Amino acid sequence: MRRLTDVVFYLGLIALAAAVAQPFALPAQGRLWWPLVGAGIVLVALSALPWLAGARHKVGGRTVSYGLNAVISIVLVLGVIGFVEALSARHSARLDLTENKRRSLSPQTVQVLRGLKDDVNVVGFFRSDQPGKRVAEDLFKQYAGYAGKKFTWKIADPDSDPALARRYGIESYGTIVLETKARSEKVLDAEEEKLTNGLLKVTREGKRIVYVVQGHGEHELGSSERAGFSEAKGALEKSNYEVKSLALALKAAIPDDAAVVVIAGPRTDLFAPEVDALDRYLAKGGKVLAMVDPPFPGKMQDAVIKRFLGRWGVDLGDNLVVELSPIGRLFGIGPEVPIIQQYEPHPITRDLAGITTLFPLTRSVTPAKPLPAGINVQPLAKTSPESWGETDRQALEQGTAKPDPQDPKGPLSVAAVVTKDKARIVVYGTSNLATNQFLNVQGNRDFFLNTVSWLAEEEDQITVRPKDTKQTPIFLSAQQGRVVAVLPLVVLPGLVLAGGIVALVRRRAAN
Repeated sequence: MRRLTDVVFYLGLIALAAAVAQPFALPAQGRLWWPLVGAGIVLVALSALPWLAGARHKVGGRTVSYGLNAVISIVLVLGVIGFVEALSARHSARLDLTENKRRSLSPQTVQVLRGLKDDVNVVGFFRSDQPGKRVAEDLFKQYAGYAGKKFTWKIADPDSDPALARRYGIESYGTIVLETKARSEKVLDAEEEKLTNGLLKVTREGKRIVYVVQGHGEHELGSSERAGFSEAKGALEKSNYEVKSLALALKAAIPDDAAVVVIAGPRTDLFAPEVDALDRYLAKGGKVLAMVDPPFPGKMQDAVIKRFLGRWGVDLGDNLVVELSPIGRLFGIGPEVPIIQQYEPHPITRDLAGITTLFPLTRSVTPAKPLPAGINVQPLAKTSPESWGETDRQALEQGTAKPDPQDPKGPLSVAAVVTKDKARIVVYGTSNLATNQFLNVQGNRDFFLNTVSWLAEEEDQITVRPKDTKQTPIFLSAQQGRVVAVLPLVVLPGLVLAGGIVALVRRRAAN
């Protein structure tokens, strides 16, 4: 009889353990969970009946009560664990307490996943003991949670399945393959930014081409110096754009395949034929991003480009916006870096609430008065009320600038949007926002890429993008280090031991 009781008890435990494992091992068989839990509880209870009957004659009622309570507690704990495991498998939730939410998917990734139209299959090739495997699995689970059945994934060991590795042309461990019916893309690191960019490449047809005007001292696309545009070029390419330089003075025409034309901070003025080419391009519904720096301290001559933008309803101020804020000191240029936290409602800025952008060395950009017929101009970003547009060049050069009666007072618009029929123009009062030095500062990259996406009529890419991984080391003094070491090794175990001794002494005293 005792052996039969033991068998029934162990069968009950096996049933409860199977209920706990079912949501993970066989998630599609959810109907098995309740029968397993019920069978486990019944079997454990039946195995306890003979023991209770025998104990009734041998020991007092208090001992029997303690034993019965222990059995019931075990059953309840196992049942609660199984219920919680099943509930978490069906309705998972995450709480990200990292400083810059690097363990959560960015709004851009979530937006892309929820907007998937094609089925995407993902295969990650990792060894079973490879550290990056768990990171990839966590990412895949989060992606699938937002995309549903549109995103399927699996992990494959190229050593255990060499045929699959050869099929995809895998040459190194950690390679991730994304594929749709039409195309495929390989990603070499389990990082959200690279995975999302790969997702964009396999789900979008072709690449939109962004032309950057050259020949007037603009920022160089291939330069990795602080004033270069290599970071901006790389960011656009990661967003599935193709970036090309455009010597407009030689061609005097905008290529037909141009999705966006960028004027990136010319230091000399444009030629009249170049402006005519831009006018013809816009008349056909073209898209232009004009980043025009102040006429000083660089003393640029900008009469031609000012007239060009004036015809499209934008007034470029002959000033340098100054803001008395300590943030500029972080970048070595004092108050000439206005802090932008005020955005006008527009698709470009819809996800930038609460995000700061910096407009280093900028001029004001305001709607012309009166506006040309048929043209709509909307301010996009404004400085704080403490700012002003300094018009005294000599005071700037001597470092004695102060707000004078003739200087425009803040808040000042430093970016504006122009629309006429299908034509779109965005004007920045500075090109420094997109340079290598400032592109990845605060929200500058999102502001710049959102601008290009809106101009290219790809508004589904307008969002806040994945954050860069930020390491936050903790530095402890020698005394703090000793406290951290002693607390979990000595103090906490000592408290538990003392509590147990006190409870035992009290119980014996009560008996």
